[in-house]
Amino acid sequence: MENNKGISIFQRYLTVWVILCMVVGVLIGQFLPQIPAFLGRFEYANVSVPMAILIWLMIYPMMMKVDFQSVKNVGKNPKGLFVTWVTNWLIKPFTMYGIASLFFFVVFKAFITPDLATEYLAGAVLLGAAPCTAMVFVWSTLTKGDPAYTVVQVATNDLIILVAFVPIVKFLLGVSNVSVPWDTLILSVVLFVVIPLAAGLITRYAVIKRKSKDYFENTFIKKFDGITMIGLLLTLVMIFAFQGNVILENPLHIVLIAVPLILQTFLIFGIAIIACRIVKLPYRISAPAGMIGASNFFELAVAVAIALFGTSSPAALATTVGVLTEVPVMLILVRIANKTQGWFPAEKTYQ
Repeated sequence: MENNKGISIFQRYLTVWVILCMVVGVLIGQFLPQIPAFLGRFEYANVSVPMAILIWLMIYPMMMKVDFQSVKNVGKNPKGLFVTWVTNWLIKPFTMYGIASLFFFVVFKAFITPDLATEYLAGAVLLGAAPCTAMVFVWSTLTKGDPAYTVVQVATNDLIILVAFVPIVKFLLGVSNVSVPWDTLILSVVLFVVIPLAAGLITRYAVIKRKSKDYFENTFIKKFDGITMIGLLLTLVMIFAFQGNVILENPLHIVLIAVPLILQTFLIFGIAIIACRIVKLPYRISAPAGMIGASNFFELAVAVAIALFGTSSPAALATTVGVLTEVPVMLILVRIANKTQGWFPAEKTYQ
């Protein structure tokens, strides 16, 4: 983290790449429909095999970055962790449900049919129940957050996802009258969290044991940056290839979906930052606490939406809009966070 100079070109212009993927995907769907039709034939237990492979390419390198050895330091300064846990798991999923419901079913009622609104809400719920686990390292760096403490926040957050994601999603989608089989939901978490998490942990341990931690963090892990980028871009192209007709028929819906997602992001950031100030945490802990809740583990949300509803579903489109809005909104929050340093007590490094 200390050697990380900030956000990469790919990360900084992620929204531009998403728009380009949208254009390419829609063109493929319209002029080469045999490609998505062919890829759609490869499914197992309602999970697209090509999509699963691409998502693994995205998530596996991220999981290798998480140092679970840091969990042993949980008790050294627990207040920041409590803020993170409460914001991420007791507030964020439910405020996302409330805000998305308000806009999709009330504010935008004239533009969105009830059936589409229900699936857009499902996609928003998946985003709300999946707080950030990877990009938060970038946001923490840009806000000069405590790198060691950020690692602890991310590691514990990943562990909570294993037990909290499924019941929260099941409950909120059930309230929304969306039927979701337990087995499909659990299979999605196993495929897209448990397996890459275990693989990342094993790889990290093996490489550090054979070489060194310095080699792993400064040489080995960087070899996967390109793979992650390719996996993300190809996944988005596939989604938009399946979503071509929906986008062309309802281009305004991209903007309508983005509105509650953006409002939710600002709300959660504000809640976390204000809570950190109330409990008198230093800025270097408060900044990443705000970022981890505001940002989303959109890779997981996209993967589960595809597994539950299909690549061409409105729910998958809603989660993809989350990718579209992620970087520009978070960069705005980085600037806001950097201007709040005077709100907090003297900095204290977490060791």
